[in-house]
Amino acid sequence: MAMALGRLHLITDSRPGRDPIALVRAALNVATPDLVVQFRPADDWTDRLAYELANQIVALCRPVGVPVLVNDRLHVALAAGAAGGHVGADDLPVPAARRLLGPAAVLGATSRLPATALRAVGDGADYLGVGPCYATSTKDGLPVSIGPEGLRAVARQVAGTPIIAIGGITAARVPDLLAAGAHGVAVIGAVSDAADPSRAVAELLAAVAR
Repeated sequence: MAMALGRLHLITDSRPGRDPIALVRAALNVATPDLVVQFRPADDWTDRLAYELANQIVALCRPVGVPVLVNDRLHVALAAGAAGGHVGADDLPVPAARRLLGPAAVLGATSRLPATALRAVGDGADYLGVGPCYATSTKDGLPVSIGPEGLRAVARQVAGTPIIAIGGITAARVPDLLAAGAHGVAVIGAVSDAADPSRAVAELLAAVAR
């Protein structure tokens, strides 16, 4: 991984009625080098729609140096020229994802237990998305939240690998997560549900930079 990984990963909201492009524009208004955009296409979106949106997001982010990662659809990440991708438990296994993306791309993997975290790093993941740290409503069917203690257990196991905490993240919860060993945080609702998304991003960026 050539780039230093940013500490705030803004995941686009793919719920009906949400506008991923508007969300990214709002974030870019206040971007610092800690901002990373993770484009998460909805499961029912066509590859064409996912590709068109990814292309727009990369075009917006590239001039300001904000890396874009694509969740799950790694062929879309490659086609759109994104910086890399992120795979969850039901996506391609990490070794296959690494072969597909190549050695230079940023590859993240989701983990909630120390053993799976260790395996993902051994298989070639550059960073781990760890959670859900707190209860969240932006994704259905998630396991019980692990809290800062669960995150600390993973961090101990994979010292040196950046851990991005996800699930129910707010600016107020960032200090506890950083203290538990997180490199940064990933958010959806904290920004997309905010009355002023730019301000929400700015507050989160300030929190991760402390």
